[in-house]
Amino acid sequence: MFFQNQNLKKPTKSMMNSASKVVLIALLDVLATAVSFFLGLWFRADFAFENIQSAHMAGFLSAIGPWCAITVAVFACFRLYSSIWAFVSTSEVFRIVGAYIVLAVLGVLLFHFDGVLMPRSSMVMGFLMSFVCTVCIRFSYRLWLTAWRKISHAAHASGLKNVMLIGAGDAGRALAMEFANSDYIRDHLACVIDDNPVKLGKRLCGAPIVGNRYDIPAAVKRHKISKIFFAIPSCPAKDRKEILDICTTTGCEVMMLPGMFQMVNGDVSVSQLRQVDPQDLLGRDPIKVNLDEIIDYICGKVVMVTGGGGSIGRELCRQIASAHPKQLIIFEIYENNAYDIQMELRRNFPDLNLEVLIGSVRNTNRVNDVVGAYRPDLIFHAAAHKHVPLMEQSPNEAIKNNVLGTYKLARAAANYHVKRFVQISTDKAVNPTNIMGASKRLCEMVVQMMNRESDTEFVAVRFGNVLGSNGSVIPLFKKQIEAGGPVTVTHPDIIRYFMTIPEAVSLVLQAGYYAKGGEIFVLDMGEPVKIDTMARNMIRLSGLEPDVDIKIVYTGLRPGEKLYEELLMKEEGMQETANRLIHIGKPIEMDDELFKQQLAELEAASKAESADIKRIVARIVPTYQVQEEEKV
Repeated sequence: MFFQNQNLKKPTKSMMNSASKVVLIALLDVLATAVSFFLGLWFRADFAFENIQSAHMAGFLSAIGPWCAITVAVFACFRLYSSIWAFVSTSEVFRIVGAYIVLAVLGVLLFHFDGVLMPRSSMVMGFLMSFVCTVCIRFSYRLWLTAWRKISHAAHASGLKNVMLIGAGDAGRALAMEFANSDYIRDHLACVIDDNPVKLGKRLCGAPIVGNRYDIPAAVKRHKISKIFFAIPSCPAKDRKEILDICTTTGCEVMMLPGMFQMVNGDVSVSQLRQVDPQDLLGRDPIKVNLDEIIDYICGKVVMVTGGGGSIGRELCRQIASAHPKQLIIFEIYENNAYDIQMELRRNFPDLNLEVLIGSVRNTNRVNDVVGAYRPDLIFHAAAHKHVPLMEQSPNEAIKNNVLGTYKLARAAANYHVKRFVQISTDKAVNPTNIMGASKRLCEMVVQMMNRESDTEFVAVRFGNVLGSNGSVIPLFKKQIEAGGPVTVTHPDIIRYFMTIPEAVSLVLQAGYYAKGGEIFVLDMGEPVKIDTMARNMIRLSGLEPDVDIKIVYTGLRPGEKLYEELLMKEEGMQETANRLIHIGKPIEMDDELFKQQLAELEAASKAESADIKRIVARIVPTYQVQEEEKV
């Protein structure tokens, strides 16, 4: 270990280079100081060397050596030899001013400025010239680098892409400075867009501010823009959507900063830019929930999440873990997914009491064993088959996993007096045209029936499509665009409601707080999005042209797929909650005893792999619209 430490202390080539640079700057400071004070004498003598008095020259020669030594020492105290030449800025100027204030005081104390050594006017002139030289020495390298970059960019201008920067605020300024100072950016910042009329006509790090959002198309043509960088992290969702919609008409590739946390962390750079996500085009602000309420009812509780390795389940686990539960139990059938979320939570929440268990909600004994052993206070049931076309081909599996799995878990929750049971549902459960949606409607019916039969508070949470979840359309579009197309859309008029994964999970947790039992919570998801428009915007924001660079192919509606989804059935009505974006659909009356018999029939039929399972489901769920070709 001793010899290792000795090796670590051995000077490296870079350390030696750094030391030589310090010595060089110190020598330049000495030379600049000596020359400045000599020039002060020369100016005093009307620019004639013969007019310099011998006494003054003798005084200069006797004092300049000690004064140079004092100057270097003061500069060292003010850390003027520790700056990186390429990045010197106003902070160095302030340190130089501080150093010269100290030097002025020392000069008065040591040399009295009584005119014996040198004339006062020549000393003042020398002092001022020395200050200017000190500043120039430290900024000369940066100025040389800037000039060299401009010459280099001009020489390679034909190979550079012109960039438009949207936003002349703090984030925009940080990006513009990186364009000005970086040796690694091979693009040219051609112009800046900002809605503030006061900034129009001014420059940001040399780039002209040429107009507001409505001037973007014209500026793109005028400056031959290839890329657009959106740098307004605090931009309201509605304005962001409007600006990005304008950008989609330009044919440019669009990149943007992830969000406000970049500004907080001071982490704003070109490397942090990302492609525009469809959620940036939703045109609404993120759903806000009362975090204090959520933490209040989760903190100190034993919480179980089924399907904890899926898209929704993972985010549930993350947000629950941050609310300090007594214990978090993840119940997941896919071991790879379970392992991934286990490693993530252990890394990010080292103090979390975490249990990760492998098992299926279809296994009655396993479900009873887990719930009985851990006695959770809260269960969030996210385990389900959700892929519509696949479930159309395997309808019995949808019943076994979604309906019967939910029923078995709900009975275990009731038997072991779980405080609250939250079922994850979907807008596809409303007037379903596919077996997946019908199975989720049956899950809602199970939840409402069990709420009437036990002390456990059973509720369901219903929302639309989740951006970026496994099997969703957005990751598919991204892969298709990266592969060069074609992008497949089922129908030109198909529309969907969308929300982000964190929004969906926040809603689930908020609903768990509001729950009194039997409710179906519904999110006001804003305006629906046309899938065809979303696909075309994603192509344009990648700098490509739909149907020219990337072909769009309409494949036709898949089995069980609707043109549009609904969030509420007519019979359910609508009630408000404390969160204006969360509503409650009232329970629909049903015969619980008859429903139990129907569940038994479904269980027998699904185990027998019945070909009539959809027809049986249609008798239980009157709103299930079985497609004509599937009716018996």
